[in-house]
Amino acid sequence: MKVEFLEKLYNIIEERKNAASENSYVRSLFSGGVRKINEKVLEESLELLEATLDESEEKRKKVIHETADLWFHTIVLLSNEGIDIKEVI
Repeated sequence: MKVEFLEKLYNIIEERKNAASENSYVRSLFSGGVRKINEKVLEESLELLEATLDESEEKRKKVIHETADLWFHTIVLLSNEGIDIKEVI
């Protein structure tokens, strides 16, 4: 994966943090505060771990999907904490 992708995703999250739209999922996470964001990171972490235990033909697809969800919510958490993705990279 290119670093630019993570930076672009971070920038989109930053833009949506203060979005005017009430329908913005990202804005709803920030509105819920760190507790809500933490809950989502925990939820996605557990779902990723569960996906790795899957024994079906869908395992690979599930692991990829849950990893993407975890990365997304982790980047929301970083943004909420005022940590730029570049600091992690």
